[in-house]
Amino acid sequence: MKQLVRRIGQTVALTLPVVLVTTGTLAVTRVPWAPPTGLDQQVVAAASGDGAGIGRSDTATRNADGLAPQESLRVALLDELRAKNPSAALDLLERSMREQPSLTPYCSSLATELGKAAVRKYQGDVQRARSFARPVCDGAFAAGVVG
Repeated sequence: MKQLVRRIGQTVALTLPVVLVTTGTLAVTRVPWAPPTGLDQQVVAAASGDGAGIGRSDTATRNADGLAPQESLRVALLDELRAKNPSAALDLLERSMREQPSLTPYCSSLATELGKAAVRKYQGDVQRARSFARPVCDGAFAAGVVG
């Protein structure tokens, strides 16, 4: 009996790390903010010459209107907020982060700015602006509403 328990323990000790590593790896590859994994998409993105890349400065990634991608997104987000509501702007922000992972470092600052703009849109009504808050970019929208 003691030998059977030892054998089961050894089997679990050998297989458990393999199972944990495999499931953890699969979980990480399925997150929505992960870049595309298709080789074709990566090759096309690398060959297209637009967007941020290794060794490219911010000035090299300017749009046709002279704005950096994050500034162009900021303008689009504020326009969306003014034209519709903060929820529509947050949807656009969330979609943009999913489609352009290179912009994720700017997500919190953009969401915070949206929160401040929402308060301005509703003439200082923090409760109304806060009603649109969602956990986009770690709740930075809500922080912008309050601060």
